[in-house]
Amino acid sequence: MTFPSERALYMTRGAQLVNCRFEGEEDGESALKESSCLQVERCYFDLRYPLWHVKELELKDSEMTKNCRAALWYDEDIKIERSKLHGIKAVRECKNVTLSGCDIDSPEFGWHSRNVQVTGGKLNSEYAFLGSDGVHLDNVEFSGKYSFQYAEGVRLKNCVLNTKDAFWHTKGAVAEDCIINGEYLGWYSEGLTLVRCHIKGTQPLCYCKGLTLVDCTMENCDLAFEYSDVQATVLSVIDSVKNPRSGRITAKGFGEIIKGNSVYPVACELVTKE
Repeated sequence: MTFPSERALYMTRGAQLVNCRFEGEEDGESALKESSCLQVERCYFDLRYPLWHVKELELKDSEMTKNCRAALWYDEDIKIERSKLHGIKAVRECKNVTLSGCDIDSPEFGWHSRNVQVTGGKLNSEYAFLGSDGVHLDNVEFSGKYSFQYAEGVRLKNCVLNTKDAFWHTKGAVAEDCIINGEYLGWYSEGLTLVRCHIKGTQPLCYCKGLTLVDCTMENCDLAFEYSDVQATVLSVIDSVKNPRSGRITAKGFGEIIKGNSVYPVACELVTKE
């Protein structure tokens, strides 16, 4: 069936939708608002705000176009598999969301949400997961600027991140076995931990509190660790380190150590170890 009108299936309970299309000249909004216990398979969404205030949704093999703006807001207990989410602001203020094998191209994705798990697939988004809590990514290829800002409880494993200004103001974020490409990584973070990660880009990890690096490698990382409290073991040469505030950095070598003209007292120990 095709549903073109506004609130076409408002407050639907316990329904299964297969091969349905939400599109048409009526340009309707909020097709499934305030619904619950939905099974949605192979459906096409081309209209705005289709899934607001929805509880218990399973969405599989479906497509949300660029016209499907703000698709999932204020939802709870959502499972999405092998689907395309291509509209801006696709997930916001949701709880208990799992996505697997999805193709996500959505600016401002995942804002102010809790317990979001993304496994596999691709995610392209600027300002992804702003202010969210309990975000877990596993084996995800991510691209986009300003990711995970002000987020808490972030856990990343086996991910490739092409991102700028990632992890700013995060609390308790952990990344394991990830490739992180981008400038100005992790500024103003608290309790950021990077384990066996490859870090690439200028001026990473400045103004950090409780920063930990375990067996990481760094590439093209100059002016690193400025005013950070850090404990780090780095298995490569660091291009340059500038005024780290406290702690200990062990590395294969330091291309340049810049000390002086510092706002704060600088007492971090730098150790070269083959």
